[in-house]
Amino acid sequence: MPELESFVPQPTADGSFTFFSTDFGESFHSHYGAHQESLFKFIVPTQLEKRAIQPRLRLLDVCYGLGYNTAVAIATIWKVNPKCYIEVIGLELNPAVPQAVISQKLFDNWMDSYVDIFHQLAFKYQANTPQLQANLFIGDGRKTIDLVYNSGFRADAIFLDPFSPPVCPQLWTVEFLEKVARCLQLDGLLATYSCAAAVRTALLQTGLQVGSTPPVGRKSPGTVATHQNSASVIDLPHLSLAEQEHLQTRAAIPYRDPQLCSSATEILHRRELEQQASSVESTSRWRKRWLLTDKS
Repeated sequence: MPELESFVPQPTADGSFTFFSTDFGESFHSHYGAHQESLFKFIVPTQLEKRAIQPRLRLLDVCYGLGYNTAVAIATIWKVNPKCYIEVIGLELNPAVPQAVISQKLFDNWMDSYVDIFHQLAFKYQANTPQLQANLFIGDGRKTIDLVYNSGFRADAIFLDPFSPPVCPQLWTVEFLEKVARCLQLDGLLATYSCAAAVRTALLQTGLQVGSTPPVGRKSPGTVATHQNSASVIDLPHLSLAEQEHLQTRAAIPYRDPQLCSSATEILHRRELEQQASSVESTSRWRKRWLLTDKS
């Protein structure tokens, strides 16, 4: 794992900071703004401001990272209802990431009231107050997700925030997302920044229904999902016709990891072979019909 010193804060447009992962070759957030991304890609789509009137909310943060999604969620909920009891479980592979956030004081000034909570979570992997119970599970998310389900934890909101599918396919497979979906309350909402057809198809195969969320800091929209028999289905924004047709192309062939132990290279190769053998419409043909030029 990278040492603490390897994480150099990078400013984003909204004044918050992010890190660059040398392991994955990607930043944790876009330059648009780490705080704004958390708010509009995860907190708004999961309707936490509206749901904050409830006496208790449970949040599952898949790929906790710097902790922005959890931090903004807590701040949003307590702004509406300071008495709401919040339970949080975060899944994180590398504890050095949230520890670097605290060591470099990235939460100071804008999250002063909650710095102690995130300090405890980063270094002790748990934090408790009269209105909060939070736990950070360290390790491969494909293993730690079982701890979540077996504990009986069912989330009102799930933030699905791994690195992009091409570099971290392990956490976008049908098999992993099936386990994630089992941890979602019947009327809960799952949000992710990804609109990849392979991701949406995987979510559909887990039994969830999907909708499209507005773009934040880039042209591509995000995705929100809920159980098909959930009352929340009526609130899902519809996929456009182009998005619906995208799910009928080779791009929609999902990532698979039958034993939940394959390497990224193995998962990517497995999908590539399935795409090559497929007779469905090519993604390039779909792109030409819709006059699209950016990668999807």
